[in-house]
Amino acid sequence: MKVFAPILALIFSFRAAALTSLEDISPHFSTNAQIIWQAPTNHPPKSFWIYKKLPRVFPATIISNAIVLASFQDKGFPKPSTNRIVIWADSTGGEPQPPDFEIMPENGRISFSLGDRALDSPQEIFRDQAAVERAWDRLAQLGIDRSQLVKTNVASYGAYGVFFPCQIDGIQVYDESEGFSFQQYGSHGKIRNFSVTLPNLQREQKSPTASAQQIIACIRAFKTPSPPNGEESDYFGRIKNLAKVTKLTITKITPYYGEGVYGETPTNNEPSRFVTPIAELEAVADFGNSNATVRLLSPIISSEVSRLLKAK
Repeated sequence: MKVFAPILALIFSFRAAALTSLEDISPHFSTNAQIIWQAPTNHPPKSFWIYKKLPRVFPATIISNAIVLASFQDKGFPKPSTNRIVIWADSTGGEPQPPDFEIMPENGRISFSLGDRALDSPQEIFRDQAAVERAWDRLAQLGIDRSQLVKTNVASYGAYGVFFPCQIDGIQVYDESEGFSFQQYGSHGKIRNFSVTLPNLQREQKSPTASAQQIIACIRAFKTPSPPNGEESDYFGRIKNLAKVTKLTITKITPYYGEGVYGETPTNNEPSRFVTPIAELEAVADFGNSNATVRLLSPIISSEVSRLLKAK
């Protein structure tokens, strides 16, 4: 899902140059285009929580397990703290040199990387089913509860190795902002890097799930971006072409959680401290003489729909 990152960053923070609103990356369906809802409505929960992100102080056991996994035992074992900690393999003179080990309580992250000492060839990275099982073993070695993560098909992540997204209330986090990533390479299975990101979440507000009519209203108001289809060469050309659609039939809705507040810029360019639910819609776009499958991202709770439509 790495290809979604620029669009998701725009949805939640509008940091992409020259693009300032959801309307810039949302299909502008004609007012004459029919929008028909055929997606089952009994699948999403009846309500969702919005969560606030708080610093996570990792316990000593997880810190020590991560130090051992990174083979940094000779560097000592940091104590649990709210302070950011970075340990370099070589910092005796000049610039610190990788590999490095980092604890970022503000993001709920522990990570290790070989940095520029790793092999450059992605073909060396393990990404088969055996790599998935090794990743689960390393997760257990860290002492992380696997029920917080979703077991994914490693093939979908290509050269990036293994990634298990975090799940909140049984719902997957949409991008790679939270979860467990793991890379091994070479004949001896050397660890290239690992990262576990599990922020401390506090329930902030509960909101009813948006109705089909409310989501359609967001589509009409150009508040529903379409994520890229892989590495497509003309993303904005495809978005512009969707204005020619005569009928849009929504066939599936899948809830996710995502970083930030949908369509809102964090103050002072700071990372958002909220995790909110979103939806991915699957639809069939009818152009009159041809059809195409379209995916749209949409708010999924009533409070977000009301905020977005009020700001129209």
